[in-house]
Order: sequence, then structure tokens, then C-alpha cells
Amino acid sequence: KDVSFGVPEKSLIAVIGPSGSGKSTLLKALTGYRPANQGDVLYDNRNLYKQFAELRQRIGLVPQDDILHKELTVKKALKYAAKLRFPADTTTAEREARIDEVLRELKLDIHKEKKVTSLSGGQRKRVSVALELLTKPSLIFLDEPTSGLDPGMDRDVMQLLRGLADDGRTVLVVTHSVAELAICDKLLVMAPGGSVAYFGPPEEALNFFGYETWADVFSAFENYRDYDWAGRWKGSQHYQMYAADIDAVAPQSANVTPPQAMKPPKPQGWFSQLSTLVRRYVSVIVSDKGFLALTVILPAVLGAVSLLIDPNKTLLVNAQVNPKTGVHVPNGTATTVLLILAVGACFAGAANSVRELIKERVIYERERATGLSRSAYLMSKVVVLGVVTVLQGAMVGAIGFTSRTKPTEGVVFGHSVLLELSIPIMALGFTSMMFGLVISSLVKTAEKTMPLLVMFAIIQVVFTGCLFILNGKIGVNEFSYLMPSRWAVAAAGATLDFNNINPNTDDPSSTDPLWNHTATAYGMDIVALLVLAAVCGFFVARFLRRHEPEVMRK
Repeated sequence: KDVSFGVPEKSLIAVIGPSGSGKSTLLKALTGYRPANQGDVLYDNRNLYKQFAELRQRIGLVPQDDILHKELTVKKALKYAAKLRFPADTTTAEREARIDEVLRELKLDIHKEKKVTSLSGGQRKRVSVALELLTKPSLIFLDEPTSGLDPGMDRDVMQLLRGLADDGRTVLVVTHSVAELAICDKLLVMAPGGSVAYFGPPEEALNFFGYETWADVFSAFENYRDYDWAGRWKGSQHYQMYAADIDAVAPQSANVTPPQAMKPPKPQGWFSQLSTLVRRYVSVIVSDKGFLALTVILPAVLGAVSLLIDPNKTLLVNAQVNPKTGVHVPNGTATTVLLILAVGACFAGAANSVRELIKERVIYERERATGLSRSAYLMSKVVVLGVVTVLQGAMVGAIGFTSRTKPTEGVVFGHSVLLELSIPIMALGFTSMMFGLVISSLVKTAEKTMPLLVMFAIIQVVFTGCLFILNGKIGVNEFSYLMPSRWAVAAAGATLDFNNINPNTDDPSSTDPLWNHTATAYGMDIVALLVLAAVCGFFVARFLRRHEPEVMRK
């Protein structure tokens, strides 16, 4: 509150303060991620909040968490970032030259072919800085860049930032570390409650507070939380020298292009962004051998589980008829097999995507601020995960259905009964994958995804229609329409004639219209699955919006 200070060009500014003093909130206000309720952030006399599209290419932000795909090599990670961030008219040679230039500047050229995950903490932070330097920003913000680093790496990172400032950039770093403050040009100390307690040269700060160590200063903040630290600061000579006249401390350029004449760099087109995102995502998946192996093993195991049911049992209508009711005796084998395959497809599809958005949230937030299209990002996930999940569904269906006796003709594809039975499993996997993206866009931590995944799978088991008859149960039946497993089992059931395979023994005259042995019922079931997937996509896009810089939501 009431935070005003000027940052000179080509300087290194450190921001410190106790926990709860508003350092992170200040950084979000300065970068547009969460604009201040009152006041403005001016950069060369331009309002950051109103002219964000033009200024965002001139501002770099290195969050506390790495904004990198750790499975990629250093150069490949920078290559994809440059393709997304550089203007549309930038040539491949120009991008490559800039990447090599940044790697040399930060002494990362000897590590460019190493995977990010194999680097030390300090080296990964250098790569994060390199990523932001690609677009040649003149103002760079860093949030806790030395967090978790040992004292030696702490010093190396701070000296790196000193070098960036000496090369003509303005650098503002939020930090808990006080060991290397002396190399900074200015120091901003935040007091409990979010007010300024000091701004000026770091070498004068301890004398200003009247203590010998920073530990004593922070203890004073804790012990005298009600003290008017901001009032003491504003009544001091230091305030008059370093903060009272912001224009004198940080003079703004007098020759500024009028706002109406400024045009932001032309960003990459939507299809270009989608292509880059898809290729990057595929590279990440291919680089993760464990995920690749699991992608193949999981559907194979799920399909094989269904073979534990006597493989000699058929998926046909039971020839036996109950003389009392006049309906066919239920074929429990067909019902159980379809239940296992449907639940397996649900679990595999949702498991593929349930962590994908939450694990990339920091990366998405930063790339969105640089101009990334929300819909292109979402579509890249849908395309890649959709292909993976559909292939898994095909594998589950092939293993589960091939060896069993099936009807000789389907209701849509004629003699291609295996294809007709596998399509609902593939569509179910795809729709479940979309439900997984919804979960991933909602949760705040990756740890919360697993309980929700298990709950999703259990609910799908209950509402397949295999455990008990849903048709006719008012409320329950209507609720089941929201479940993808209901429609997938119904589509496969339409092919198998489930009304006769799993008849309602309590009321033989009651049949489930979703199980009708007709092409219309089959088509309606598949369309319903795709509609559920589209609805999920809509909600994911809305939920992603919550994780974007506020200036990008307008």
C-alpha cells in the first residue's frame, strides 16, 4: 500500500522484506499479472496496464519456478520459446543467431545439448534468464532466483544479474537472500503490511534502521509489527534524497511515440503457434521414455484384464429364454467385459491429461503474457493427447474384443463389428481425457489430481449401466447422461443388442432406448460423447483464463 519508487535505467534493484510484506504482490503489480487497485506503473511514460501489448516484449520475467520443459535440451527449449515469442516475420536464421548469442552471453553454450533436468539449480536459473533475454528486454524482473541455491550459486546468480545491468538492462530482483545485496545499486525494503520501509543504496540501509545485521532488522519487523515503518521512512532524509522526486530519480524519456502511433510487434499466427506447441509437446513426450513405456503398457494391461473372463464366452445374446418372463437369460460375460473395457478406457484417458495443465501452469502464465493464444495452447493438448488416447482406446478394444465371438453384423459398419465396438471405447477415452483436462485446470496443486482421478473412475463404474439398470430410475438416469461411460457402453450395447443381452428382468417390457439395436441409437450415443468432450473443452478454456495475467483477460 502506498508504494512509490523510481527505478533508474541500467541498474540492479533488490527487493527484500519479511514474509507477508507483499513482495510477491508488488512483483505481480509491476508486471501486470495482478494490477494494483490504485496507481499506475509507468515505463518510459507509458502505462503498463493500458499499453501492455506494446510493452510486454520489452519486459522479461523469471518466476521462482523454472519456466522450462525439463525433458528438452537447453537449445531445443530456447528454440521453441523463440519460435513462439519472436515476431511472425523473423527468419529461422535470425532466431538461431539470437539463441547462440544468448547462450554465449550467459556461458551456456557448453551446456546447450544437455537436458535441462541434468543441469544444476544455478544453471537452470541461467537457462530461465536466457529464455527471457531472447527478445532483448530492457527491463527484467526475477522472483526469488536464488531460492534453494547454496551460497556459491547464490553469488553466481547475483553476479550474473549485475552483469546484465552493466550491459544496459534494468533488473529488479525479489529475494530472501541478503548476502549479496552490496552489488545492487538500490535496495527496496518492504515492511509488514506491504508498505515501504526503505529505498536507497544498500550500503546505507543498516545504518538507516540502526542495526548491525539484517537478522536484527527482520526481528524488529516481527517484534514491532504495529510500528509506523512507512511514516519513519517518509519523514527521513533518505526519502527526500531517493524517493520524494521520482522524476529526478528515474527520469522518463521525453521523446515518446504517441500511444496511437505505437504498434505491438506482429505475433505468430494461430496456426503457427499451434504447430510449434504441438511439435514441442511431442518432443517432450518422446524425451520422456518412462511416459512412452507407460502409454503402451497401460492399455495393453487394461485390455488383457478383460481376457481373465473366460475367453470362450461370447458377446452374443444368450439363446436361453426364461420361460416365466419370456426374455433372454442375461449374458453376464458380455456385461462384465464391456464394464472392464469401458472403465479401463476412462481411467487411461483421464490419467493421460489430469496433470498436464497443472504441471505447466507457470509456463503457461508466462507464455500467455508474451502473447500466446489460449485456444492454440488448449488445442495443442487436445490434438496430441487425443491422438495418444484414441490409439490407446484402439489397443484396448482390439485386445478385449478380437478373441471373443461377436455378432456377424453391426448396426452401422456391417461386417466390421470389431471397428464398430472399438469406436465407442476410443471416443470414451478421448472424452475422459477432456474430463482430465477439466480437473487439471481446476486444481491448485498436482497432488490433488489423484484423488479426483480415482473419484472420476469410480463414478464412471457406477453409471455405466452394467451394474444395475439405469433406465426408469428418475433422477439417476438423467444424471447418468453427464457420464461418458454411460454413452460409450450404450453405443457398444447398441451393436451387441444389450436390451436382450442384459434385459430388465424386473420389468421385461422396459427397454433402454440408448441400447436399441439400431444405427440411430449408436450414432446418438457417439455424438453425445463428442458433445460432452466439446463442453469440457469450453470449460477448460474458461478455467485457463483464471491463470492468466489480469491484463491479458481484457
